[in-house]
Amino acid sequence: MIVAYNTAELDLLARLIRAEALAEGELGMLMVGNVVTNRVLADCLTFKDINSIYNAIYQKNQFVGINSSLFQAAPTAKEKELAKRVLDGEYYYPATNALWFYAPGNNASCSSKWYNQNLAGKYKNHCFYKPDPGVCNTLH
Repeated sequence: MIVAYNTAELDLLARLIRAEALAEGELGMLMVGNVVTNRVLADCLTFKDINSIYNAIYQKNQFVGINSSLFQAAPTAKEKELAKRVLDGEYYYPATNALWFYAPGNNASCSSKWYNQNLAGKYKNHCFYKPDPGVCNTLH
């Protein structure tokens, strides 16, 4: 386990990864989970006081998925398994060190920077961004 969590936070992460990346498949959902756990570990920038999965998911104006009906429904066993894999330390490029992501739209290119953060890479319709070297704790 790389981040401490309880059963409620496991369910919360499972619901968020579904709401944010269901269309991206299992790998896309795992990458969204990577971003959430990275925010708990980073201790930098706007994530200095983020010390739990709950705080990361409910940080103001961060995840649009929390407003989705997909977020409101109970997670499936598969979604909980994916969330547990992330919480147990599985990481996937380009989300390995990413603290942000967004979906620019179908077949749209990623900006090289987003909110002054560098592009780490793209997976399907999600662009992942990482902080500059030395700004945050080394994540992985």
